[in-house]
Amino acid sequence: MVHPVLIVEDDEKIARVIKVYLEDAGFKAVRCDKGQDALKAALAEPPLLVILDLMLPDISGEEVLQEIKEVGDFPVIVLTAKSAPEERIAGFALGADDYVTKPFNPRELIYRVKAILKRTQNREADSSAVISFDGGALIIDERRYEIKKRGLPVNLTSTEFKVFLTLASAPHKVFTRETLIENAFGHQFEGYDRSIDVHIKNIRRKLEDDPRNPTFILTVYKVGYKFIGERDA
Repeated sequence: MVHPVLIVEDDEKIARVIKVYLEDAGFKAVRCDKGQDALKAALAEPPLLVILDLMLPDISGEEVLQEIKEVGDFPVIVLTAKSAPEERIAGFALGADDYVTKPFNPRELIYRVKAILKRTQNREADSSAVISFDGGALIIDERRYEIKKRGLPVNLTSTEFKVFLTLASAPHKVFTRETLIENAFGHQFEGYDRSIDVHIKNIRRKLEDDPRNPTFILTVYKVGYKFIGERDA
């Protein structure tokens, strides 16, 4: 079964251009012009990736992004005219994997699609190990993007998972925001280094018993972050 790239864009001209470029690159493309239709489409046929406009006629793109991350762990490229730093940070905080502002070069968009899918597919192919910490209290399945804490699932977005996996793969190593971005996302990331703080806050909220007194991810003052779980043999 060939899974599509889902285009969520109400501007017919822009959607048509994206669809043509995707199909020329060998992808199957499906377009929805409303947020609710996009959520139904993602449920009916899981997409490879979602290209999501934030300005939609029925519900906000931010709401679609949040709900689509609950439907499944699909990479999402946000496509929007909103370019203010706080708006970009908000998009990444909700789980966006990339952020492209209008007007944009469609060839660059296709490059970003390929880059994200390559990282995702490489992780699935190369990261089949299950990592266990603290006597099995915390288990990370890299291939399935799954985390369990004391047997219960921890539901991180794909972006949050990448950040957490980068930290957990090198216990006690201190990562600056810049090196954490580079290791988790590669050079294609165009967010702001402070957006990492938002991801860490969200991870702690979902993972820690007391987010204000974390026991897994510690802040190293004026430097960055480190993971302090003890990896099982």
